[in-house]
Amino acid sequence: NAWLILLFFSSVRHRLITTFTAEAAMEKRTLGRTGHATTVAVFGAGALSRVKQPVADKALELVIAAGVNHIDVAPSYGEAELRLRPWLAGHRDKFFLGCKTLERTRVGVEHELHASLKRLGTDHFDLYQFHAVNDLHILEELTAPGGALEAVLAARDAGLVRFIGITGHGLLAPTVFLEALRRFDFDSVMFPLNAVLFRNEPYHQESQLLLNRCNDQNIGALIIKTVARRPWGNQDHRYHTWYEPIDEPDQIQYAVNFVLSQPVTALVTPSDHRLLPLVLDACEGYSRLSDAEPQLRVSDSVKYEPIFSKSGRVGLD
Repeated sequence: NAWLILLFFSSVRHRLITTFTAEAAMEKRTLGRTGHATTVAVFGAGALSRVKQPVADKALELVIAAGVNHIDVAPSYGEAELRLRPWLAGHRDKFFLGCKTLERTRVGVEHELHASLKRLGTDHFDLYQFHAVNDLHILEELTAPGGALEAVLAARDAGLVRFIGITGHGLLAPTVFLEALRRFDFDSVMFPLNAVLFRNEPYHQESQLLLNRCNDQNIGALIIKTVARRPWGNQDHRYHTWYEPIDEPDQIQYAVNFVLSQPVTALVTPSDHRLLPLVLDACEGYSRLSDAEPQLRVSDSVKYEPIFSKSGRVGLD
């Protein structure tokens, strides 16, 4: 199996790095007011949604060897919570653990939050996020009386949740989040960003406004869809991502460099374990782009395609 061979040699490489240096080489950035020094790669546990435990174990060995200290998971990610459970039993103190909910009511969140805690075998979440808040209607639902926000605030008061975040997909995400931050003082945001999206001028402008707001209010900014290339279209799906990902090492390195050269905290690794070694290597090899280089390479990105349509239909990983 080519992926297992790649994973083996990447794991050996990471073990050598951590053996001969005081700590892993990956850069860390402060996740806003949480104060957590998050590695610039956050492990996206959606990569564990369709795999058996032995494959999950190999991926998590690689995550730990790379020094990654932040995990992002959700109950909508198949078996991911159960795959993480045995590792959290022995390594919970090493990870800032983020979870998400698609529930929009107080009752729904109360049930799902406790179910996730049980499946993961932990007594609290460091970050609990409203998942896929893709339009203002959803935002209205969760902030209304009896809505999801009430449940998460109660969970924070009870010590089950330390910080509260919001995530979204699609072209409206930055605009929706700017409005969300007017209504509630979220500790983090998670939204898509890559060179192709920055070719969309309204999205680029709204993203910059959002990142400026995050900087001004000390809010963590987490990024998804870093290595999205284009929609699958009629192609066979070679990966578990709902979009076709970039899988060439040099192009992944540029994509990672582009995202991490923006004023963001970290990027979430994509939802296929076979891409994990490549993205972790790129995060360790991150080099800030010059002011001129992003514009040059964004122009080159015309061979790629936006993964979001104006209809707003998107995947959840």
